[in-house]
Amino acid sequence: MSSPLDLTDSEERTERTEAQVPADSAEHPSEHETPSRATPAPAEPPFAADAAEDDGFDDDDDSEDAGPEVSDEILAATEALKAAEAEDAQAAAEAGDEAEEPEAVILEPELEPAANEPELQAPTTTRTGEPAEIDPDEMDPDALKVVLRLHQHGHQAYLVGGCVRDLLLGKKPKDFDVATSAHPGEVRAIFRNCRLIGRRFRLAHVYFKGGKIVEVSTFRANPTELEPAAGAAGAEEGQSGEDLLITHDNVFGTAQQDARRRDFTINGLFYDASEGRVIDYVRGRRDLDERFIRTIGDPEIRMREDPVRILRAVRFAAKLDLDIESRTYAAMEGAVEDLPRCAPARLLEETFRLIRGGVSAPALKLLAALDALKILLPPVDEYLRENGKEGEKTFYAFAQALDKRVSAGEVLDDAILLAALLVPISREQPPVEESQDEGRASVSRVIEDLLAGFVESARLPRRIAERCRMLLLMQRTLSGERRRKTGAFRRHPLFNEALAVYAMTVEATGEGREALEAWQAGEVPPPRAGASSGADAEGPRRKRRRRRRRRSGNGSGEGGGSGASSGSDAGEG
Repeated sequence: MSSPLDLTDSEERTERTEAQVPADSAEHPSEHETPSRATPAPAEPPFAADAAEDDGFDDDDDSEDAGPEVSDEILAATEALKAAEAEDAQAAAEAGDEAEEPEAVILEPELEPAANEPELQAPTTTRTGEPAEIDPDEMDPDALKVVLRLHQHGHQAYLVGGCVRDLLLGKKPKDFDVATSAHPGEVRAIFRNCRLIGRRFRLAHVYFKGGKIVEVSTFRANPTELEPAAGAAGAEEGQSGEDLLITHDNVFGTAQQDARRRDFTINGLFYDASEGRVIDYVRGRRDLDERFIRTIGDPEIRMREDPVRILRAVRFAAKLDLDIESRTYAAMEGAVEDLPRCAPARLLEETFRLIRGGVSAPALKLLAALDALKILLPPVDEYLRENGKEGEKTFYAFAQALDKRVSAGEVLDDAILLAALLVPISREQPPVEESQDEGRASVSRVIEDLLAGFVESARLPRRIAERCRMLLLMQRTLSGERRRKTGAFRRHPLFNEALAVYAMTVEATGEGREALEAWQAGEVPPPRAGASSGADAEGPRRKRRRRRRRRSGNGSGEGGGSGASSGSDAGEG
């Protein structure tokens, strides 16, 4: 369940991805990862029918091209998609990010050493002469420059979070982030190629050549640990004190407090590049060695503070092949009921990140075991419950086909990711009748409701929902359920994306391989037995204006009658 979507919270520390769902959650940020900074997907080129057809020729005159035509429902969906793209673009232009500063003018992104300043270089050994715990060559050189420059100006600065975790596990981090004792304004004063972002908690982005960004955050503290007296006073005044949901965490703190406010011990590790050693305030090294995911502090409290940690634990377990510690897993089960209290945009973004990571099959299985799919993806949960073991086999076959493509390095739009998981449901349930209000055909009701809910409450861009709907509609033509005559279908802007979804269907089900090979070869596969024609499936087609044939000779009545008769016969044939 990014476009690329951009579901961001300016304060949230989340791993950056290449394609994301836009969102600007007003709840509270995640533990240690930064919001993705993905550029919006370019708008699809407008779709137009073949010029000759629009010039007034009747479809039945086109006997040379026997391929499927774009059906009326796809034409209507195309118009809805173009309207959605325009609406999203206008909304993005009007909203903006009022808290962000104007784009920094970066004349020379490379850091320049001050006069008489020693070269910025991380040591390969510790002070005791032992090898550095992490080889400097495995680190991002620009992130190292930021850390060492902050050290030179008298500030504490460490590589933090996921990059330290991944390096200790022998994996290549996607990005390197820095935490420091310097306040945002002090960071900006040190790096002229710097820009501050964020509404409640300011973050510093240090820019380098090629568009690379190193994110620098100031040490923060968990506000629930800083205000025990206030909590006790509230309890004495009759307040229950049961609501632990964090709605703000914009309090500066120390390095140890910053480590303790994070979600899991494996994400609370810091690396001091100037001394070549790992700083572990939360016993994260132990859990990495034992391959456990464990919360920092009481798991019941930590999950209730932010139930989105359930999804993060699932993602780390699936991505890193780690086990979830028993008390942490029990707390996750108990906190599932609190997921609806979280910002829908955050829930949707974390769900998409599970799918984008190439581990959607194991992650969704774990979410199903936790009974969380009923909140995150209700149609999927309903499908799995109604279809039993066979339904599980089919659905997870689609998820595995999707994971295979993502793991192979294919960059798939979020609409493709979502459509691939919804194909089994679309195949199982018939589409609803065409809405008289909207004037367009639809996919199954549960999918329509899911997409509408995502758009209305979770800030899924309408263009992503419309693209997903269209991809599902086009599967009927690709599979041979629908049959048309002209070749405009192949020229549709989303044809290749729809074919990619169909290829995953073939891989998951083993059906339709001949049709897939024909489409990929530029041919038109024969219709499936019992396939409905477009007119039968979609009601009466809108007739196009036929061009009158020119009268021959001197324009006599006889010649004109012959021409008109010929034109009429062609139309009926």
